[in-house]
Amino acid sequence: MFNKFRQIWPLALSATLGFLLATVLFVPRVYSSNQNVYRVLREKINVLQQIISYVNHFYFDTVDMDKVMDGAFHGLMEELDPHSNYIPAKEQENINELFKGKFQGIGIEFDILEGFITVISPVPDSPSDIVGLMPGDKIIAINGEDAYKITKDQVFKKLRGRKGTKVVVTISRIGTSKPFDVTIIRDNIPIYSVGAATMLDDKTGYIFLRRFSATTEKEVAAALDTLLAKGMERLLFDLRGNSGGFLEQAAAISDQFITTADTLVYTRGKIKESNQVFIGSSKKGYNNFSLIIMINRGSASAAEIVSGAVQDLDRGLVVGETSFGKGLVQRQLPLDSGAAVRVTIARYYTPSGRLIQRPYEDGNDLAYYRELYEKDREAKIDSLKELRPKYQTKSGRTVYGGGGITPDIYIPFKSTINSETGKVLRNPKRPIFNFASEYASTHQNEFSSFSDFRDTWTVSSSLFDSFITHLEKDSIDVIQDSIRVNAGFIHNRIKSELAGSLWGKDEGANIRLLLDNQVIEALKHFNEADAFIESLN
Repeated sequence: MFNKFRQIWPLALSATLGFLLATVLFVPRVYSSNQNVYRVLREKINVLQQIISYVNHFYFDTVDMDKVMDGAFHGLMEELDPHSNYIPAKEQENINELFKGKFQGIGIEFDILEGFITVISPVPDSPSDIVGLMPGDKIIAINGEDAYKITKDQVFKKLRGRKGTKVVVTISRIGTSKPFDVTIIRDNIPIYSVGAATMLDDKTGYIFLRRFSATTEKEVAAALDTLLAKGMERLLFDLRGNSGGFLEQAAAISDQFITTADTLVYTRGKIKESNQVFIGSSKKGYNNFSLIIMINRGSASAAEIVSGAVQDLDRGLVVGETSFGKGLVQRQLPLDSGAAVRVTIARYYTPSGRLIQRPYEDGNDLAYYRELYEKDREAKIDSLKELRPKYQTKSGRTVYGGGGITPDIYIPFKSTINSETGKVLRNPKRPIFNFASEYASTHQNEFSSFSDFRDTWTVSSSLFDSFITHLEKDSIDVIQDSIRVNAGFIHNRIKSELAGSLWGKDEGANIRLLLDNQVIEALKHFNEADAFIESLN
């Protein structure tokens, strides 16, 4: 009992301080003339001071007050809504990099495999790409120091650095008899928002967008230009799992598809600066290809702004699953400590006037997020549709507010893989990647072009048997009969990893999409999407 109390004590104090600080700090100024509020504030501040004094004097063990107070700050923000939060200083740097869209280093996507830094992919046009690092390369030393069993945090510290500085890495490469040194000059490394941009066939382009960061508009515009140059006549724009980002970037991406002077999104908050209206421009964007937006329950915030604008303005078809339902706008405010708070400052509304925020109970984030993972979520949403507020699109179609973007065409995600195949996919040793990288390094001269590879190359039965042997050698215990049931899926993943090693991430994604049931089904609905573009022209 004593040990249990010792474990829960910091959490209990954090929750108490969170409640008190929320009361003290977040009372709106509009009540400044209310003397009763000042009386409550004085009382609560006195209580807070007493608690801290008692803890400091009486608590039997050492208290990490920094950790406890961070917990209090988290508790404070959680009392507001599920999306307002406190960001400790140590986390702030990584978040800044993610949304600014760049950092300084050598530019590799990596994992720690078999104790070594293993290159999954060099970032295109990065220093690592320029010096010729390849997927599967193992960095066995950094500046002459052994890198075996290095941690990911240590990798960041040793490989990142100021632009123009150099680092020497020792590479062990499959098919090369001896390790060799490579000198890499660090530079600005982009963090790409566009995860893949590829042609699915002669006229269908595909773009997968991971997030909305400072560079998203430029990336998407460049991807569209590239695909249009390849003959794209219709686009599948994939926002599945995109949790959002900058509001301005969401409006800018909407403007890539909307060429009329319509409202794309607008916000309403308490202060004047929180009220914004974003209008489409006829001087930018495209209306010469049909469009399908793909969403799922992980599509939130900025992703919902884009899909909501496209749906409300009848620019294209929205397919997939009902989105997350985040209709709140946050502003990140710096604190003197280097930390920050992300405070909800407004609600946003789609062009038709929809607020798509899901209901939530203050402080009950668990229930708020758990609802997303209910197996019958879509059926529940559909059964309550008539109770939700109704709105009209530009052409008069009915759409719904009050809980995410409801797709025009519901396409559930379906997986056919069994538990044994799942174990292989999730294995931290990344056996499919390792197997494909090794094969690519020893057979790369056998492949002439990606198009030929995509259309004609297949995983032979002997190669699949070699993969099963690879699992055994790597001490990955699986039931072989179950793995062979999913042979087609594993063939696809091997081919995808092989394409990624030989040509890059876009080509790797292209192969994976061949078995994506939502993509396959979405492609059947371009007739409906074509009707929207015909009405615009």
